Amino acid sequence: MTGWAKEELGEIAEADDLHIAPFREDGATYGTPTWIWSVAVGDALYVRGYNGTKSRWYQAALRQKAGRIIAAGMTKEVSFEPVEGPVNKSIDDAYRSKYGESPYLKPMIGAQARAATVKIMPRDMAVHSQRSRSEET
Repeated sequence: MTGWAKEELGEIAEADDLHIAPFREDGATYGTPTWIWSVAVGDALYVRGYNGTKSRWYQAALRQKAGRIIAAGMTKEVSFEPVEGPVNKSIDDAYRSKYGESPYLKPMIGAQARAATVKIMPRDMAVHSQRSRSEET
């Protein structure tokens, strides 16, 4: 697994338009993209399920371990892995920094959403990576 290019991770982290689409049960078809908050901590991208571990996208991400994200004009093939432990404090801080004015912040740093934290990493930087036409022109 390769890591994020620093510039790409920065662009995705600054954007507020991330859509996550884990694979469906067949492992080839993408699920319906779900808009979700995202933050970067260190060299990784993290998301949380507002509805906790009952979130459909979260359950699919854990089962399939792969899919795609669409953010900042990019579509990326990615892997998903559950997150536990001390990194959650840094993820909480990143959520506070990025979404501090939102009335939805408190639930996103609460126990329910924290239990549904997922690390997102690129699967292959060269495959299925594309920029939107608006950025190319």
